[in-house]
Amino acid sequence: MPLPGFLSSISPDTLVVIGLYVVLGGAYLVVVPLLLYAWMVKRWTTMGKFERLGVYGLVFLFFPGLILFAPFINLRMAGQGEV
Repeated sequence: MPLPGFLSSISPDTLVVIGLYVVLGGAYLVVVPLLLYAWMVKRWTTMGKFERLGVYGLVFLFFPGLILFAPFINLRMAGQGEV
């Protein structure tokens, strides 16, 4: 089955490379940062010093993806209830 429009002039190897860029970029900007946020929410108050050091390193590594989700994530403690 031929590819539609301008895609027919692009070689299959190029399409594979573009697809890999999309998959790796999505993993770097979306999947890993969301997993890292979930890990931080679950373990924030019980982390040991080496685990925290590793998490801080991952935050540095995946900062662009984390900054995309930062407005939607709340890592503050819940508190004692209403006063």
